[in-house]
Amino acid sequence: MPEPDRVPGPPRAAQRAFAPVANALAGRRWFPLWAVVHHRGRRSGTAYATPIAVVPTTDRATILIGLPWGAHTNWARNVVAAGGAVLTWRGDEVATTAPRIVEGAEAAALAKPFFRFVVRRMPAALVLRRS
Repeated sequence: MPEPDRVPGPPRAAQRAFAPVANALAGRRWFPLWAVVHHRGRRSGTAYATPIAVVPTTDRATILIGLPWGAHTNWARNVVAAGGAVLTWRGDEVATTAPRIVEGAEAAALAKPFFRFVVRRMPAALVLRRS
């Protein structure tokens, strides 16, 4: 049984079906809502490349990534532990720093108006600064 503050992860079948599409499109210049976050495991040191959705923000220096499965998402915890990550986004490598996990309400305040409704309902989000 999951812990009370954890949200169950995505269904495995959906994950297997969606992964090839996400990996093919994420990080491409012509697909700006998806990126790839490059990070290392906190304990293993293994390098990972995880496709993610970037939420447009009102501040160009701020990068916002929704965490629909909660603050305990492993890749997000890896990025926080490392103090940043590199994103492949819009066809470029973007170095980031100062990662922090915030609640949906704070994330909604950073998002562009059209996206606030969705972000506010997420249990958490990852906020990064371009370096």
